Amino acid sequence: MSLAETPQNTILSKILFIAAALFCLSPWASPPLALVIGIAMAWMVGHPYAKYNGKATQFLLKASVVGLGFGMNAHSALKAGKEGIIFTIISIIGTFIFGYLLSKILKIEKKTSYLISSGTAICGGSAIAAVSPVIKAEEKQISVALGVVFILNSVALILFPFIGHKLLLSQEQFGLWSAIAIHDTSSVVGAAGSYGEKALEIATTVKLSRALWIIPIAFLSAFLFKNKEAKIKIPYFIGLFILAMLANSYIPVVKTISPYVVTIAKSGLTLTLFLIGCGLSKKVLRSVGFRPFVQGVLLWLLISSAALGAVLFFA
Repeated sequence: MSLAETPQNTILSKILFIAAALFCLSPWASPPLALVIGIAMAWMVGHPYAKYNGKATQFLLKASVVGLGFGMNAHSALKAGKEGIIFTIISIIGTFIFGYLLSKILKIEKKTSYLISSGTAICGGSAIAAVSPVIKAEEKQISVALGVVFILNSVALILFPFIGHKLLLSQEQFGLWSAIAIHDTSSVVGAAGSYGEKALEIATTVKLSRALWIIPIAFLSAFLFKNKEAKIKIPYFIGLFILAMLANSYIPVVKTISPYVVTIAKSGLTLTLFLIGCGLSKKVLRSVGFRPFVQGVLLWLLISSAALGAVLFFA
């Protein structure tokens, strides 16, 4: 029996998982490499702690993003947020319109298509998790949308820095582009972090300001799907990120420990991407389906190319 066919809870798979996780916390690991190791783990060995993966990933991502706030300046972040707001509004509206048209052309089930559009327009898995209970989506619909987003996130994390260097994008241009065009915050921060510190600052700020659109989109979703009893989840960790950034900008004592906090946060983010990779099993890929995946790819290509054109000409 091959290693890929062994039970996921074997001692060997646990040892390999722990060893891989520890390597991802080391200075030799990068976000793209951690993601690739995670995918290899999912396909060749299996995830011995799969039932805890979702909660661990969400906690690590939020904690890491808050930690990154200790490395940012409030004035620079405010400037970046102002520059990105127009791009954000236009891209969100355009994504939902194009997503609706694609759902009609490809004849994709309404809620699945809406979740894919939400994940593409705002912040990937977080948006899907927030919108799905509001529209009363079924588990299969949620799984398909998450699968599409996670696959494209993985591609973007590796592909975007390569394209950015080939096109000679500045730190500012790449940070803005990645924040608009990459779905999940984890992949945005991973891609921008590998591109440069300034790109990381801009990408994180713009992406988190974009994530706040979860709230109005959730209310709009409740109206469109006629759910008067919807409970809206507010992303409170964004508030903690802002507090961390303000503390780093205005409290001298905090500045002395900020570099250490940021280093830990970056390691946490790398580990997060490893866990995301571990979740991309063959089962997840098979669950996606051809037409929803085509919609996700076309939406992603639209928003990526439009955002790239915008930053090249206007940023």
